[in-house]
Formats: sequence, C-alpha cells, structure tokens
Amino acid sequence: MRPSQLPTAASLPAPAVPMAVAAGDRGESPRFREDAAVEILVVRGGMHRLLLAAACSGDCEGLSFLLSGDSNSLAHPTTTKPSEKFLKLIPVRNGSSPPSDIEECTNVPPMAAESLLEGVTVDGNTALHVVATHGNSPSFLKCAKEIHRSAKHLLFQPNNNGDTPLHCAVRAGNPQMVSQLVDLATEANGANVVKDLLRKENNSKETVLHQAVCIGDNLMVKLLLTYDSELARFPREGTSPLYLAILLEKNVIAQTLYDMSKRNILSYAGPNGQNALHAAVFRGKDMTERLLRWKNDLSEEKDKYGSTPLHFAASVESSLHNRFSSKAIISKVLEASPSSAFQPDNEESLPIHVAASAGVRSAIAILIEKWPGCASFRDSDGRTFLHIAVEKQRNDIVRFACKKVVLSSVLNMQDKEGNTALHLAVQLGNLSLVCSLLGNKRVLLNLTNKVGQTPLDVARRKIPTGIFYGWNLEETIHHALVRSGAKHGTIRWDQLQQKHIPPGTAEGDSNESQILSDSTQTLAIGSVLIATVTFGATFALPGGYRADDHINGGSPTLAGRYTFDAFIMATTLAFICSSIATLDLMYSGISMVNLPVRRNHFAVSIFFLTSSGTSLVAAFALGVYMVLAPVDAKTGIAICVLSPFTMLYRNKGRLQKLYALAGPLYIRMGLWALLSLTKDILSGVLKECWTLILIFGWAGYTTYCRHHR
Repeated sequence: MRPSQLPTAASLPAPAVPMAVAAGDRGESPRFREDAAVEILVVRGGMHRLLLAAACSGDCEGLSFLLSGDSNSLAHPTTTKPSEKFLKLIPVRNGSSPPSDIEECTNVPPMAAESLLEGVTVDGNTALHVVATHGNSPSFLKCAKEIHRSAKHLLFQPNNNGDTPLHCAVRAGNPQMVSQLVDLATEANGANVVKDLLRKENNSKETVLHQAVCIGDNLMVKLLLTYDSELARFPREGTSPLYLAILLEKNVIAQTLYDMSKRNILSYAGPNGQNALHAAVFRGKDMTERLLRWKNDLSEEKDKYGSTPLHFAASVESSLHNRFSSKAIISKVLEASPSSAFQPDNEESLPIHVAASAGVRSAIAILIEKWPGCASFRDSDGRTFLHIAVEKQRNDIVRFACKKVVLSSVLNMQDKEGNTALHLAVQLGNLSLVCSLLGNKRVLLNLTNKVGQTPLDVARRKIPTGIFYGWNLEETIHHALVRSGAKHGTIRWDQLQQKHIPPGTAEGDSNESQILSDSTQTLAIGSVLIATVTFGATFALPGGYRADDHINGGSPTLAGRYTFDAFIMATTLAFICSSIATLDLMYSGISMVNLPVRRNHFAVSIFFLTSSGTSLVAAFALGVYMVLAPVDAKTGIAICVLSPFTMLYRNKGRLQKLYALAGPLYIRMGLWALLSLTKDILSGVLKECWTLILIFGWAGYTTYCRHHR
C-alpha cells in the first residue's frame, strides 16, 4: 500500500486499552492539558495511532515530537515542536478545536521513545517496518534514521511473518530505503552484521533477495548482490533465489544472479529436493540450455521422490511448448546425462514410463531413438511403458508402439499379473486400443495371465448377462477377437460358462427387470408419438381432396401417382410398426410377465420401432416431394436426399465401430474378414430398410398395374 492510499488518522481504530499521558507542570492551558491527557493513547502491545500515522505519511517532525520524550537521549530536547500537519491529527473533546498555539503544544510531555516504539500493528510490524514499506523519499529516510537512533534493535526485529524492515523495503521496491537500512546496520555493527541482516530468513525461508526476485526488480537484485556477492547461496536448504527466478520466468534476473555471484557459486536448490533444472525444463529451451552450461551435473540429481530432470522433461506435454522445443529440451538433458534414461524414481519408473503416463509421444520417440533398450524395462508393478499407455488410454502412444518394428518385443510382455497390453485394453473396454493392437500381427492373441485367462476370456466376462444393446463396446470387442482367431484358455467347454460367465442371481434379475421397466417408459413415448403423427398424416393428405360434385368426390386429388402410393404405404407401415412396438413395450414393461418373455417382447419392440422410424422418414420425404415437385422439383429432390441422414445418424456408432474393425481384421484374417463385415453390414441394412423395399416396391407394382390395364 502506498502512502496516498493510507487511512487518515481519524479513521484509525480507537485503542482498546488506553493509557493516559499526564500533562506537564510548565504552565499549559487547562483546556489542552485535559485534551492531551485523554487523547494521546496507546493500545497495550499495539502501536500508538499517531506514531502509525506519522510513520505511514513520512512526517518526520511529528515522529520526532512523539519520540522527543526519551530522557536518555540528549539529541531530543523535550521542547521539540510538532508540525501543523501533525497537530491536525490530534482530536479533542466535545467537538472543540484542536490547539492552535504550537508553543502550547510543545509543553505536552510525550511518552518515552523506547516504550512508544515497542508498539506493533496487528501484523507485528514495528514503526520501522511501516516506514520501510511506505516510502522512499528523503522524509521517509529521515524517519528511518530517527527511529533507528531511538531503538536500534528494531532493524533486526521480525514481524509475524518473520520479515525484517529490510524485507519490507525490498518487497515495496524502495532502493533508497534499502540503502539507508544497510547503511544504518553498517554504522552500528559493521559489515559482518550487514551480511547477517541480508541473509536473515523469514518464516517462509526467504531472504531479501527472494523478495527482489518476486517483484521482478533486476536493479534491486543487483543492489543486494553488491552488498553481499554470496547472497544467492542462501538459504542452504529450500527454494533458492535462482530456482524462484526460473519458476517465475525471470530469465534476466537468473542471469544476473549467476553473473554477480562470487565466483559464480550460488544455490540451485528448490523445494522437495528439486534443483533449478527441474523447474527449467517446464519453462523452455533457453533456460534449460543456460543451466546445463552453468552446472552440467544438475541433470543427474534426483528430488525426494527420485525424479530426475529428465523425468520432468518427459512429462511435459507438447502443448506447453511447441513440439520442437519439447524435443530439444529432452535431447539437451539426455546429452548432459545419457544414463538418466535408465534412472528409475522411487517407484522404479523410468522417464519412458512417465512419458507414457503423461501421453507425451515425442518424448518416447526420442528416448527410443537414442536408447531402444529402455522400452523393455518395467516399473515396480512389472509394467512396460506400453502397459502404462494402455492403462492411461493413450491411444496415440499405443498406435505408435504398434507401428515400430523395434518395439516388437514389448508388445507381448506381461506384468506381474501376467496381463499383456491386449488383456488390459480388453479389460478397459476401449475399442480403439484393441483395434490398434489387433492391427499388429506380432501381438499374440492367446497368451494367458496368471489366472489362466486369454484376452477372449476377459472379453467374455465383460459381456453383461440378460438383455443389452448388441453394439455395446463389450460385445463388439468380443466379436472382434473371435473374428481375429482368438481362443479361450485351456479349460473344458462344460466349465467355460461356469468360470467365465457370471451366473444369474435374484438380485441380477431384479436389476434387469428395473432396466426393462425404465427403458420401456422411454421408448414408449417415441412409439406412441410416431403412431399419432402417422395417423394424422394419413387423413390430412398432401394436395387435399376432390370436391363433392366431382365424379370421385372426397377422394385424394393426388391419388394414382407413384409418389402418392409410396406415401400412403409409408404412413401405413409407420403406423402399423409403431403400434406393434407399443404393444410389445406394454408387455415388456409389466413386471408380472416372466422375465424371459419380457426380454423377447422388448427385442421385438426395438425391431418394429426402428422400422417405424424409417417409414416415417420416407413418408416425410415423399409428402414434401409431392407438394413441391410441380413447382420446385430441385428443392423436393434435395429434401429427399437429406432426409435419410437421420437414419445414418441413428446408426453412426455402429458404422464407426465397423470402420474401426475393418483394418485390423483385414490384417489378421485377410479378405475373408472384410467379407464377414460386409455380410454384417448388408444384414443390418436389410433390417433397417425392409420397409423401404416394401414402400417403393408396392408403389412400383401399382404403377405397373395401372399402365397395363
């Protein structure tokens, strides 16, 4: 806070425990004697409010007046006169005016300076802390000297945070005040005590140099290092000024600390056993290169968790730096200490394991390029970097590993539980990971873990019992493994279901019943809605009806056209299918019906509900085309082309899964796998579009009949 922002003396809180200062006996006026006895107050343990106001504003005359009562100081006669500014700070009783006669005020015997200066603010700041914080002008410098003359010990007295007045002056960016305080320490105690003052740590283990780094004042840093060229070596433990400068990206200050330190010896330490290089790898290539030039062996030092700077560099995502900068940082650290690629942390994780966990593919590429052998090393759980990449679902790293021939030996390595990367991918139910591993023929499909399970066994156990969506990830992965030639473990087939398929329980049946009831309620809304819409559309035909005086009065005006026949058939099928779906949903939602019967009704309802949706889309497109074709055929055609996208969107997930499986299955099984997928696609299309075949087939048939009568 600057002096201009300080509260006025009138706004300062009144002291809680007052101590009156008796008036002298040198002929003061009765009124002022009474006012002075009441208003010049001190809080027990707190700072005199007039002293605080004088210190904040740099009022040297007022400060001298308050301190002039020290009977042991010949330099302060009791007749010191306060300034007019100071007099205005003194409130009086009953709304009367403050004393205007300065001579009258000088007869007020002030408190002893030593006891007055013992008062502190709520933060533990002494008057010298206040002066050092709030000003840098000659008046504040004079105040600091005045306070120091009366109480020299205040120069070293800490506040509640452990800050000395010098800490406060540096933090406030007051270089003249810093020089004044250092000069006062030198005059009183000599150069050695000055170093003690500069190196004194606050409660956060920070010296005044840390404060200068925090505010980013390079000139202040130079000033402090001029007084003590070894200051950057402190504290002996904890965060050094250099570490702090790098952390705050104050590269100019970091260079100053190195250049001005005696014989370039300074502390590189950071918190938790880190050094400055641990921080530099997160801040960019330039600072990393500088530190390695200054002290190359920083790259080999470990923090309390066993992590080297290379562990840190390998965890940096490329988005924090540009991709080339990230690679350059890792390369520089590796050049400085090649063996750090094989240095494990306390959990036996190498830098390549850290990179896999963080998803930094570029780091893995560099490490494998320089030291291919590090890829096969395991952590404390027996995991390679590939296991970790699968567990963290780092798809790009798994794809990278599957494409590298040099990593072939890693693909089938097993962890302490005997699981390969494929086991873990199946367990996670991540289709993308499974497809990446299936796409490499070197990945073995039938290795068993320590409980005798192959990846296919794991996939089979993941499939839920009862009714479920056929294109869930668990079912899709299981089919993909089967089509790829995966086998179950060495177990009798009569025991396979008992061992690998969870048995049905009463609790499971209850949960499935609840699932059916909830699903039925949701689907029934859509089913009834389609039935309602198609029923209304059937009797509100496009084009309207012929007039009653017509030979075919009351009949549709567009009857006899191909599109009209198709439209009528579409609305009819949509209504019939949605009605059947509604009936089936009613049975599947009734809890008194046996669970197997409810499952069957629910499966049938899904089929007919899907068919009704397809018919509704066709009815919409045909109805719009009938209306627009005579006047705007292009728009009508465009609507007919766009309408089927609703069906594509409905099957988006299924199509994406088929597309993902196509490549890996072709690599594993060749053309036969693609033919199998094609069969699945065609059967799916037939189930989805059988109503379209009937709609347009019927319209074609009626048109043919009309033309051949």
